[in-house]
Amino acid sequence: MSRSAGTIVAMAETIVLLHGFSGTHRTWDRVIARLDAERYRPLAPDIRGHGAASHARPIGFAEAVADVLAAAPERFALCGYSMGGRLAQHVALAAPERVTRLVLVSTTAGIEDPGERAERRAADEALADRVERASIEDFVASWRDQPLFAGDPPWVGADARADQRRNDPQALAAVLRGLGAGVMEPLWDRLRELTMPAVVVVGERDAKFRALGERLVAALPDARVEVVPGAGHAVHQEAPDAIARTLGNGAS
Repeated sequence: MSRSAGTIVAMAETIVLLHGFSGTHRTWDRVIARLDAERYRPLAPDIRGHGAASHARPIGFAEAVADVLAAAPERFALCGYSMGGRLAQHVALAAPERVTRLVLVSTTAGIEDPGERAERRAADEALADRVERASIEDFVASWRDQPLFAGDPPWVGADARADQRRNDPQALAAVLRGLGAGVMEPLWDRLRELTMPAVVVVGERDAKFRALGERLVAALPDARVEVVPGAGHAVHQEAPDAIARTLGNGAS
């Protein structure tokens, strides 16, 4: 709050928005358009290896966390989707005193089983090898063909493909090697450290991440889950009104 001519004026709340793998800051356009510009200041950076930050190296969680904390003000709300949700947890653990509230969309705290994590790491490495030899069009076609995105409305797929085309295949390969689920140490045992209010958002059609979302809520000290009716994995693109409401409902 600040005082101007004897009147108390509320300062806009900064909300840091972290996109998913192979997206850019533009993935949040529909959500940002629905936020009250007088109450909120959205800050949607491109994560290392994506968009305007495609050439940033090295790519790892420590470097990506440092980027976010350098760009954000002293206190901020934090929202991350999928890979961006995994990064958001790292940011919140690195600087919990700076994060006022946390919104995690279609994400996880990592793969606990070492064997499964090793399998995922090998799969990500194999995918990285294919991606860096392919065109961006080849990557977009294969990525959107995953069962994870089955059932998405055509306009959601079109938006996602347009955003992915803003990326470079070689950079995305580096992201898989540096920020992939296979190289990430699981954070489940540390979630109790995140005492700020949290909301975990999942799509009704996204059975895998609905289950992971329930686990996140059980592990976080002050969290609730929101299941968005009819939505799939990319909730922020398919149901931007729901995400904007969630972000708005948490303001102080």
